[in-house]
Amino acid sequence: MDDFNLVIGIHSIICALKNADRKHDRLVTTEDSLSEIKKSVNLDGLSIEIEVCAPHKVQEVAKGYFRDLDLEYHRVPSGVFLITSELAMCDVTELYHMAKTEKQLKILCLDQITDVHNAAAILRTANFYGIDYVIVPDKRSFGLTPSFFRIASGAAEYTKLVGVNKLTKTISKLKDLGVECLALSEHAKGKLTEDILSSETSLCLVLGREDVGISNAVLRLIDNHISLESSGDIKSLNVSIAAAITMEKCFSKK
Repeated sequence: MDDFNLVIGIHSIICALKNADRKHDRLVTTEDSLSEIKKSVNLDGLSIEIEVCAPHKVQEVAKGYFRDLDLEYHRVPSGVFLITSELAMCDVTELYHMAKTEKQLKILCLDQITDVHNAAAILRTANFYGIDYVIVPDKRSFGLTPSFFRIASGAAEYTKLVGVNKLTKTISKLKDLGVECLALSEHAKGKLTEDILSSETSLCLVLGREDVGISNAVLRLIDNHISLESSGDIKSLNVSIAAAITMEKCFSKK
């Protein structure tokens, strides 16, 4: 398999195996992990090579795949990993069509977020709140690495990721289609208002990286800049925590 994802984390592997859009190549596993997977997945119905190994052999085989992906090797948890086809990204034209025809879409946009731990945690929370689409710029973004799949804990299999070349163009198009866009920034003075929260229009929440925030080009396009108000001495939050709090405020009633 030339283009593939290496999925680790037993729950993430189970979710990937259940994803009918994936084509699986190889499952390398210990006997114990295979038994655990079989509790949730009927492997007999899948076209996949299953290699049962001793724990140390699983790690040795995994090292070769990490090299193929040009990634630094990290020990594979639970003694199991999956080689499967690349996760399919949703075409942006589908997002535009849905924004044009559907009301109350829940959209999340990750601008310049490169840390896989933050990105995966955000995606997991996004799925929890039923986010319809997560927009990911092709440049200056996290990659779909083994660590990403592990931390996302299966959310990557159930949440539509939209890859875009130029985020400013995407935001402009969404605004033209009537989508309300919000930029979360710790430097903003604006707050979430009831008219925004009660609106029946689709909503796109834009998040930026902790150190640099949302890019200036994107910020200039968005009218509503909001922040979370601190009640203590700490004035900022990890972006994945801030994202979770804001998603609760923005999307729990939609």
